[in-house]
Amino acid sequence: MRALLVVALLSSSPALPLSREAQEFMELTKQLEPVQCEKRRLRREIALAEAERRDGDAQSLRKKFALLNKDAETARLEKRLAQLEPRLVGSKDAEDLEAINRQRVQAFYRCE
Repeated sequence: MRALLVVALLSSSPALPLSREAQEFMELTKQLEPVQCEKRRLRREIALAEAERRDGDAQSLRKKFALLNKDAETARLEKRLAQLEPRLVGSKDAEDLEAINRQRVQAFYRCE
């Protein structure tokens, strides 16, 4: 019984902490999630409008997309993400990459 309890406690204990860069990357990604979801939705709608040859709709959707890209705070956060990403891709810490990937998958399904 004790062995089972020890195994349960060890398996439920948190993994080693993530690197500082991975934590920052995940926090920034979390902050940007609503904007990224909106951009993904707009990309889909633009593609659909173009496929259906609704040029007026596609043009207005592109303007909305451009407004999202012009937001100074969003641009600042996205720039920082772009700086962190190459460091994390080359990371030897697999836990960092697994945690980031897990967060991306969850965010993808929350956007749908």
